[in-house]
Amino acid sequence: MQQATEGRNDQPRTTGQEPPGLALLETERPHNLGAAIRLCACLGVPLHVIEPLGFPMSDRRIREAALDYGSHLEPLRHLDARAFCSWAEARGRRILLLTTRGALPYHRAEFRPGDLLLVGNERRGAPDWLHERADLRLVVPMAPARRALNLVVAGAIVLGEALRRTGVLDALAARVAGEGR
Repeated sequence: MQQATEGRNDQPRTTGQEPPGLALLETERPHNLGAAIRLCACLGVPLHVIEPLGFPMSDRRIREAALDYGSHLEPLRHLDARAFCSWAEARGRRILLLTTRGALPYHRAEFRPGDLLLVGNERRGAPDWLHERADLRLVVPMAPARRALNLVVAGAIVLGEALRRTGVLDALAARVAGEGR
């Protein structure tokens, strides 16, 4: 996994615009990282991993959840949440925090190319300072008396909408149709 250092992880895009990406904050469950790798690899979007993690990167459960998709994606690693915010700010990227404390339902948000959808830690969510720093705080509407979705499931729901709204899904569908699949 690459460290997000200046210039090292910049990959050329044929569309000229970076698609929305997903970011995991200090995840503690390796299967969540594996599922996020699989999700982002299948959709062709970047994955940001914000350390510290609650497990070693060699944990077999990452590979079990990612299946063979791990070879299709090299997540960008950030030393901590402040480094991630600095990285995003230096590139003019918005941080959209997915949180049960959000006021704006995700389906009413305006999504832009390059948006970074940030999901919090499984137990702690995101700290108050990150709620304040986020450009938007989005919530996935749920049935009453339900606490929260799995973080990768919530990320997948919102990422799908962001990709639809920014035209990335249309481009992906056209590319797949062009390959005769």
